[in-house]
Amino acid sequence: MQSSATQPFLKAALWDMDGTLVDTEPYWIAAEHALVEAHGGRWSHEQAMQLVGQSLLHSAGILQQAGVRMEARDIIDLLSAEVIRQVRTEVPWRPGARELLDDLHGAGVRCALVTMSEGPLARVVVESLPKPYFEFLVTGDTVTQGKPHPEAYLTAVARLRASDPAVTADRCVALEDSVPGVAAAIASGVVTVGIPHQMPLPDDARRATWDTLQGRGVADLEELVVARVATANLGQADRAEFLEGAN
Repeated sequence: MQSSATQPFLKAALWDMDGTLVDTEPYWIAAEHALVEAHGGRWSHEQAMQLVGQSLLHSAGILQQAGVRMEARDIIDLLSAEVIRQVRTEVPWRPGARELLDDLHGAGVRCALVTMSEGPLARVVVESLPKPYFEFLVTGDTVTQGKPHPEAYLTAVARLRASDPAVTADRCVALEDSVPGVAAAIASGVVTVGIPHQMPLPDDARRATWDTLQGRGVADLEELVVARVATANLGQADRAEFLEGAN
């Protein structure tokens, strides 16, 4: 099955931010270390890895368990402010991310940012880009349930579909680096690519896995969507054949 250049199957790319678009995880981890130690505790690398890809509210709860005597909202605000400060000094782009964004933009493929970071940090990152690559942002403070729940991705697909009914979950590709993020994307029904960074991703036939975004372009994402559509069509054909035989 092939798509034409004028009617591609790929309708949108949905980007995770921390660890996928930008390598902010070291900023978060350093801020967590400083916060826990300021409260007399110790923060291990293993504990920090538990927070990767999780909602900030969930992360705040883990930090409270580690001895941080602050309200969850105050923990989120403090950590976010420190990461924003670091990002304003240097935006740590992930390899190949900006190049892929530019390729998508040039091809007219819509992009949305789907992140558990909150709006202020996400906007600082997006404003650092040279072009308006992202049509909109779905951030952790705009959803009621964070990753690994699929709400954020379902919200993004719904917003895209509002102006183009041809946008369906299986015509969108999510780019994710973490276990919770990948789980959220798969649960939403979007085609999912895992680009592991801080932590390995378990084997899962429901997603593609790329070592890096370097060298990747629109054609690579289109290929994944075409494969999903072909598989769905094959499944429908098998079901129709089975029903016909049963009759």
